[in-house]
Amino acid sequence: MYRMSGKWQRLWILNDLFVSAEQRGHGLGAMLLESARQYAVHSGTKGLTLTTMKGNNLAQRLYEASGYVKDEDFYTYNLFYGK
Repeated sequence: MYRMSGKWQRLWILNDLFVSAEQRGHGLGAMLLESARQYAVHSGTKGLTLTTMKGNNLAQRLYEASGYVKDEDFYTYNLFYGK
């Protein structure tokens, strides 16, 4: 499990992974995650992190099957401004 420590470590943040509905079920999401993992490893990062909506069970199953571990210790806070 990844935890932020007092020492800064390079970590890739994966945003907006999306496979169109008609292309789902063909392993494309898993291939995208593996490509991101390989890129992160080769660039010398400590790991990858991503977020998903609580109700997005399909994505959660994909992430967990790909080795990602759900973080139960941290909350996400957002501040939106403007239009």
